[in-house]
Amino acid sequence: MGLTETRTPPSIEPLSLSEIVENGLCIGCGLCRSIAGAGDVEMVMTPEGRERPVAMQALDKPTLAKINAVCPGTRIAGPSPAQMDEAALTNTVWGRVERLVLGSAADPTVRFIGSGGGTLTALGQFLLSSGRVKFVLHVAASRSMPMRTERQLSFDPASVLEGAGSRYGPAATLVDFNDILDRGEPFALIAKPCDITAVRNLARLDPRVDEYMRYALAFVCGGASDLTKSEQVLQRFGLSEDELALFRYRGHGNPGLNRIETGDGRAFEISYRQLWEDEDKWMIQPRCKICPDAIGQVADIAVSDAWLNGGPAVEDEALNGIIVRTKRGLELFDAAVEAGALEIKRETGIAEIGELQSHQVRKRRAVWARLRGMEIAGKPVPFVTDLSLRNCALQNSLAENLAEGRGARDRARRGRLGEPPAVPRKAILKDGRP
Repeated sequence: MGLTETRTPPSIEPLSLSEIVENGLCIGCGLCRSIAGAGDVEMVMTPEGRERPVAMQALDKPTLAKINAVCPGTRIAGPSPAQMDEAALTNTVWGRVERLVLGSAADPTVRFIGSGGGTLTALGQFLLSSGRVKFVLHVAASRSMPMRTERQLSFDPASVLEGAGSRYGPAATLVDFNDILDRGEPFALIAKPCDITAVRNLARLDPRVDEYMRYALAFVCGGASDLTKSEQVLQRFGLSEDELALFRYRGHGNPGLNRIETGDGRAFEISYRQLWEDEDKWMIQPRCKICPDAIGQVADIAVSDAWLNGGPAVEDEALNGIIVRTKRGLELFDAAVEAGALEIKRETGIAEIGELQSHQVRKRRAVWARLRGMEIAGKPVPFVTDLSLRNCALQNSLAENLAEGRGARDRARRGRLGEPPAVPRKAILKDGRP
């Protein structure tokens, strides 16, 4: 296998929605529905617990071509050099960085309620209170089905705080993104790195993105789990989804407890470690296993957990790794610190953030070989540019790359990196019957 950074650009014939989904490339962001329109594409919750697009009728070739051009499962590009400062630090694995610190929200309530140190929540609140944006696009727990996640527009700091805390299930953040652009108002996006990739892709086709989306903020992502992961937690306590009044994955501490409350007043809790103790049951979506940018290189600021002991204790100090990536992000970060919205614990560096997020380093080094293995198996892979995958792979031994490539090839041939066709799931009753 010769090391190359990118593969041949996508063929003239675009992939259909079903091909994107069934080859494990979809992450369920919903941007394809926004492009095609609600009458042509609908998002469904599948039996596997994933939000996936379904074409309600055959999509014309121009629509499919546009979807293929923006989908974060078919095209993944690194950051534009125009966003960077010439003095930025550059690292093969971590990309370009303007500044790297350990810090948190200054407000103790935001620190407590938010995930890690509440940095993203504090930034969203600051953007609104300072008048830099009219609203923030992010996700929050569904009010009617609190185990599920839905996109939210927040127009004031209190609303941003309502959406604080990590959400580990599927989320179609961009399901009506065209309508959001139609508002013609400046806004900020807080989302997964793949969501931001999708929007950056769209910016090449729609100038309104760069005109109105003033800031893109990401969390460093460990992967999006299926809703069935959360349903397993309910099964532990003999609960059904229709009994829920609250399903909080974490927060109210660092990392905080996974807390469940029912409509009749019962409450149940498990620790963060209990939630994720069995890696075989993480139920991470297939697209996440080949993600070349879970560290948010295309964001203005990316925020990570920062457990100084290598993992969460019972409760840790409220703290985030804050990776400032662009000139715009640096100006925002400095202003937020000056205004008292964020506080810095200390400066950090690539070596420490690599230790705190060692699994992200391993994934970045593995992705090139995984994609090559999928290609050898005859499967479509994303067209990836400007993310140094080749150089990341060169940090591995030949044996390590061969093992990753062969493993991905074999899993792809067995269908383990793909998905079944997207169909709506049936309601699940308390006893587990449909």
